[in-house]
Amino acid sequence: MSVIIDGNKIAQDIRRSVREETLVFKEKTGIVPGLAVVLVGEDPASQVYVGRKAKACAEVGFLSREYKLPADTSEEELLRLINDLNHDQFIHGILVQLPLPRQIATDKIIAAIDPHKDVDGFNPYNVGGLVTGSPLFVPCTPRGIMELIARTGITLSGKDAVVVGRSNIVGKPIALLLLAQNATVTICHSKTKDLPAVTSRADVLIAAVGKARMITADMVKEGAVVIDVGVNRLDNGKLAGDVAFDEVAAKAGYITPVPGGVGPMTIAMLMKNTLDAAKMTR
Repeated sequence: MSVIIDGNKIAQDIRRSVREETLVFKEKTGIVPGLAVVLVGEDPASQVYVGRKAKACAEVGFLSREYKLPADTSEEELLRLINDLNHDQFIHGILVQLPLPRQIATDKIIAAIDPHKDVDGFNPYNVGGLVTGSPLFVPCTPRGIMELIARTGITLSGKDAVVVGRSNIVGKPIALLLLAQNATVTICHSKTKDLPAVTSRADVLIAAVGKARMITADMVKEGAVVIDVGVNRLDNGKLAGDVAFDEVAAKAGYITPVPGGVGPMTIAMLMKNTLDAAKMTR
């Protein structure tokens, strides 16, 4: 039976550390780290995420501002708000909650955020920095995944790592981070031939494709570290990951649950990125 990697506990430890570090930073500089979260429209899931971020900010001692805009907000209006926040000395991190309504070009909005306030790590400047090994900010979910892997105590150097999913938010950046730790990395996707043959050789397997329980025990190497990024709502209303947890847990060495694995780490790393952004202003 595998060891379950408790993302809730690890995220709690990280938030506690950020809170302590923030207190010291405030005392030395008088600066209160500030995060602005922008939500366009009334997507229920996005509203939940925004609420969690505000709660985390309060817990660690940050200034938190929420900007809730109507669904028919124009691209020009959103760009004006971002420009204002770019020049706001009390705001160190800007996060625009995705997805955005159709009339707004997501890429244009992300590119408009000051790279030094891009705590999501999605701005092209930071994406390029990730490729070259020197980003200002690493995207929160991939950064959280790397922390979860580190907590297992395994050394990534020389290991076979397989990432299932090639999104700009998770798949591609986590592949780059694994590569930077000298893992041998394979990225799989919908066009990959004989997916089980590829995944079953992985020492570290990261599932980030958004298909409930698609990774089954026959696709996993004995003793592998399995990180499940997927969050899928089943017909019965329950959440399930991309990994068939019960059967894979009997074979893997380490595994993350859904919920309670990667999810809490994303917000914890957002707090770390925001504190890092505040420190850059000194």
